[in-house]
Parts: sequence; structure tokens; C-alpha cells
Amino acid sequence: MAVRVLRQNKVEFTPHLYAWEARGGTSTSARHLGVDEHVVIKTLIFEDDAKKPLCILMHGDREVSAKNLARHIGTKSVAPCAPEVADRHSGYQVGGTSPFGLKRAMPVYCEASIAELPRIYINGGARGFLVGIAPADLLRVLKPALVSVATT
Repeated sequence: MAVRVLRQNKVEFTPHLYAWEARGGTSTSARHLGVDEHVVIKTLIFEDDAKKPLCILMHGDREVSAKNLARHIGTKSVAPCAPEVADRHSGYQVGGTSPFGLKRAMPVYCEASIAELPRIYINGGARGFLVGIAPADLLRVLKPALVSVATT
């Protein structure tokens, strides 16, 4: 689905396959691709206090401050979904979640500093598959709300 959405929106991308490792995270994919973990973008599915899903895009070497994200979107709390719940919301398997082609419509938030990078690597819809794209294309296609909720 993700590649289909990219092609429909005429996004130029480079495909990157690597040997996916359970619990390897962005450090593993960055090492396989030979890039800084900061430019590998995580796609995380969270829920608010009303159990409504949301997608947050974050640098691979940073974490999401749930408290700051909740404050930013005006809800009491947000938390990462359990893997099986995230799978149901997104239509992808955890470890292969792409923000492109999400199964369920949900708001998308993006750490603002991602937009300043020259190129990013983000999941292409399967474990072990990233796509390299320009952040401008991510912003154009997804129209995410930019937030500053990263912690180290």
C-alpha cells in the first residue's frame, strides 16, 4: 500500500531492503543502510485517552515525549498502542509500519526538525524495507501537523 501511495503522488523514492531483526529498531536499519540513525524515521501509532489512534513520526535516535504530545494536541494523555492494536489501526505489522497508506484515517504528527533534513529513510510498508525520500514529499503527501515533542 505504501509504495502505491508514493507512486500515485509522484514521489521519487529509493527502495532499501535490509535484514530485519526483531527488536533491532532504527539502529539496525541505519547500520544496514550506512546512514545516521537520526535520518531514519520511526512511524509510531499512539492512542489518546479516548482510544483514538494517531500517528507520530520521530527521528530514530529520539523518543516521543507522550506528555508534551498530549499537551500539544489538547488531550489528557497519549500512549503507544500495544503491537496488536497498532497493527489493527495501521494495517501494517509493527516493525513495518509506514505512514503512507494507513488502513484507518488518523491524524499524523511529525517532529518539526525532520522537515529540515536533506533526505530521510522511512518504512515502505514491510519489515526490512525502507524508502529514501525528500522530507518535502512527506509533508506534501501526508500534510502532518509539525510538533516539537522529541526527547533524547
